[in-house]
Formats: sequence, structure tokens, C-alpha cells
Amino acid sequence: MAQVLEFKLPDLGEGLTEAEIVRWLVEVGDVVAVDQPVVEVETAKAMVEVPCPYGGVVTARFGAEGTELPVGAPLLTVAVGETADGRPAGDAGTPATAGAGRASGREPAAEGSGNVLVGYGTSEAPARRRRVRPAAPAVNGRPRTPEPVRETRPADTPQAAPSARTARPAPEDGPVPVISPLVRRLARQNGLDLRKLTGSGPDGLILRADVEHALRAAGAQDRTDTTEPAAAPAAAGPSASTASVTRVPLKGIRGAVADKLSRSRAEIPDATCWVDADATELMRTRAAMNAAGGPKISVLALLARICTAALARFPELNSSVDTEAREIVRYADVHLGFAAQTERGLVVPVVRDAHTRDAESLTAEFARLTEAAREGTLTPAQLTGGTFTLNNYGVFGVDGSTPIINHPEAAMLGVGRIVPKPWVHEGELAVRQVVQLSLTFDHRVCDGGTAGGFLRYVADCVEQPAVLLRTL
Repeated sequence: MAQVLEFKLPDLGEGLTEAEIVRWLVEVGDVVAVDQPVVEVETAKAMVEVPCPYGGVVTARFGAEGTELPVGAPLLTVAVGETADGRPAGDAGTPATAGAGRASGREPAAEGSGNVLVGYGTSEAPARRRRVRPAAPAVNGRPRTPEPVRETRPADTPQAAPSARTARPAPEDGPVPVISPLVRRLARQNGLDLRKLTGSGPDGLILRADVEHALRAAGAQDRTDTTEPAAAPAAAGPSASTASVTRVPLKGIRGAVADKLSRSRAEIPDATCWVDADATELMRTRAAMNAAGGPKISVLALLARICTAALARFPELNSSVDTEAREIVRYADVHLGFAAQTERGLVVPVVRDAHTRDAESLTAEFARLTEAAREGTLTPAQLTGGTFTLNNYGVFGVDGSTPIINHPEAAMLGVGRIVPKPWVHEGELAVRQVVQLSLTFDHRVCDGGTAGGFLRYVADCVEQPAVLLRTL
């Protein structure tokens, strides 16, 4: 007999507590294979395809596209061991549906593959989907009365539960059923008592939608209470109509950026120093390298190579601060983040072991990660773990900026546009290619002398690339 198993939103790693359903990859009634991607979700870090560890027939899925679910909330249910015609997999003339089981001839195991999240995708091609209405399966070996397959629809109320379980209010005492720290912060910032809310999630779990609904209801009540029964004279000035106001939710990548930048400014006593540099020789060096044949070298790659050489001389800036232990943590390896603007917002992919790469390897890695960022296929692992960030805001046509440190790192180098400017060169006024470099650093890890020494070395390498030969 088939067994119905519930697949819950897994822990996607890196401290993520919730995700938004972007696109369902299967329909109710489809046959899925073990580890086949079933839904695409957006976390605060990346777009992720979530594979299901069970093979069988999809009997229900929870949450419409655009719904935000906490980790541990049900995603879908699968009748394990059933095929499109409702017979157990492995019967004569009936194909098995579990990917691994079909390949080996073994029956699909009810416990699934065990790979709740396998590399944000699978290596096996997904099975061809077929729409069926499965026979009523048994639960734990006991027959169950047939019932229509259920699925939440967009027409459901905004706080519709992602589970068929009955919502219940939070207890007056004891722990409040909240998983997401974002939900707690939203309630705290608005003075909302979570104990008075009715959670619509599994087992009464309070979701962000519950808090937002309560805040909207409270706002509507406040407006009703302050409305005078008598007609008031028309107020002068602009209309207070809400039609002229647009509210954009701080969620997904935009929300993650907001949280990280706010935390950076709140925790890190940062300072910024800057210098103008003559980049004429750097540009000539790049032109000569590209004229010699082979893959083209990018300016960003040359700047990254200069950064890694500078960090070898000033390792204090390749670090972070452990506030709880009151320790500065210095890293031997340079995992270089770089800012990339995409349609979904600003992301910071990380080039692993940048200090071991030459300019050609850095160019290729920057191009690969930038393309993945624009396509929205970067994984959380590719967006975390940086030790230093390079921010080339010159691509936006600006000369300078005071970068905000990418928490929990200790420094960020900003690079403006490289443009022709009047410059005194060898005692004479000349037109040179000039760039402004700015370094924002955590004043806890070093003093201004160290930061100034790092920035001066970077500027020297930009002005005279041959300086790099000393460290090669």
C-alpha cells in the first residue's frame, strides 16, 4: 500500500529561516522521482530549486506562488510507492517512479533519499510529469477514506495557513510559537504583542503574514477611532489619500541587504580614507596583456590582484571581529567578494581563494559569477564567506563613494570611474587616466596608519604596476 509522506521546507543553510515560493515545478497529480526539484524558492540570499527526497505521486502542495513560508512548514505531500495508475511501483507493466529505484530495479523506500537539499538542484533529469488523480492511499498501513486532492490557491486569504491543521492563538504564557527572527523584529518595532495573535502556520506558528495582517487591522482601527462623525472642513495642503503612497516590502534580497547594511552601521565603528591615483600605466599594462593574445584581462581582475597583494602586506584588514569573544579573527585565505548589480538587487558573490589566482583566472571567475548573479542562480554558498570586498562603483559613472562594510568583514575597497583628467606628471601638466580609490575599514581591527598604508600600496600598484613584481 502507498504511504503519504509530508515534505517540509528544509533548512537551506547560512541561518536562513524562511523562503518565498517563486514557482512550482510540479502540479498536484504529477509523478515525481527521488531528488527531483519540485519548487523554486527565493531566500534572502539566492534563488534555490528544492528537490523532494520522496518518489511517488504529488497529492497536495501548500502555498501559492508569492507565499512566504518558514523553515519546517509543509511544502507538499507525496504518495510514495504509487504510479500514475495508482498501483504499487514495481508491478508488472508499471514503471517505478523513484529515480534511484527505477535505475536499480529496487522498490522506492518510504524514507526517501535522505537528500533534503542536494546542491540546490539534482544531477538526474526529472521524470516526465503526468497528471493523475491518485487512489486513496493508506497512512501508516491503515486505509484512509478517499478525499479530493487539496491545494492552496492564490484566492486564499493573505494569512492562509500553509497546512491543513487548525490555527490556534498563542498561549497567554509560555513560549510564543515564532521561528523567524524577522517576524519577532517586525512585531517589536511596531509594538505588537505576539501572544495576542492567532498563528496560521503549522501548530499555530505565527508567520509574517499574521503580523502584517494584524498591523493592517490596527491601522484601520486607528483611522476609524480618529474619524469625527461631523464633516470637517477640507484641510489645506496635499491629499492624504493612500493612493499616492506606494509601499514596497523589504523582503528577499532587498530585505537581506537592508538588514546587513543596518547591522554594519550599528555594530562597526567604520572610517573612510581615499586617494586619487594615476591609472594610466595600469591601463597601458592591461592593453599590452590583451594584445599578447589569450583571454582578455578585465580591469576588475587587475584590481583584485592588487588587493590580494595588499592584504598579504596588511593582513589586519582581512579579518572580522568576534564581538562575543572580544577577539579579532584574522584569515590566512582571501575570499574576495565583489559587488554585482542585478535586476533583483545588489548581490556580493565571493571568489574563493582569490590570493591563489592570477589575473586570467580572476577574470574568468568574475565573469562566471556575474553571469550567475544576473540569472539568479547563485547559491547561498557563493554569496557568503567573504573576507574582503571590492566594490567597483565606477561602472555607474561616479567618481567616489564611502562604502558601507559588508558585515562581518573588516574593510571594503571602493573604485570610482577611470577618466581623463588634468594631472601633474613628471613636473608637467598632462591629461592622465585618473581614478579615486576609497577604503572603508573597521577601526577596531586597525588604526588609520594601517588603513592608510594599505590604500597607499594599492595606489602605488595602480600607478606603477611593476610594484607588484616584488610580491609575485
